[in-house]
Amino acid sequence: MNIAAKEIVDFWFSDRVKQQWFSSNSELDKEIVEKYEALWEKASLGELDDWSEDPDGCLALVIILDQFPLNMFRGEAKSFKTERRSAEIARHALEKKLDRKIEKEKLAFLYMPFMHSEDLADQELSVKLYRENDLETNIGFAEHHRDIIRRFGRFPHRNSILGRESSAGELQYLASEGAFKG
Repeated sequence: MNIAAKEIVDFWFSDRVKQQWFSSNSELDKEIVEKYEALWEKASLGELDDWSEDPDGCLALVIILDQFPLNMFRGEAKSFKTERRSAEIARHALEKKLDRKIEKEKLAFLYMPFMHSEDLADQELSVKLYRENDLETNIGFAEHHRDIIRRFGRFPHRNSILGRESSAGELQYLASEGAFKG
């Protein structure tokens, strides 16, 4: 397996894949599993950490650790397994100011691990970063995710996948029209 960070970034931002970012598509899910599951395994074990010294490498790692599992393991607890690691990579990019070298269109995905986190401080950082970088299409989503974490301390829609018991308030929320369900 000899895949470069640029290949991941080019794949994820290709016109074909961009159209499917926030929808469920079994064909894309299967393609990502076939092409990149072994790479995800390596990244999850820290075997690609050398990529994190480069802006495209950080972005590629975040895509591999944050986005790909959502496709590869849709509906499974494993889809969240590398979420924390992806936030660490994104935080590293911020500390090294590598995010300043990433195109605005792509920057939203570097920050997405903070939006996916069940940690309120990460959620606040997500909103701050999307606002500071004028990522208008993401600000509302970031605020919505943050508000869910403020209210429940976690994402209620993940409870059944993760084997967590939902509170009465979470069940009421999940049954409402405005509920975020992933």
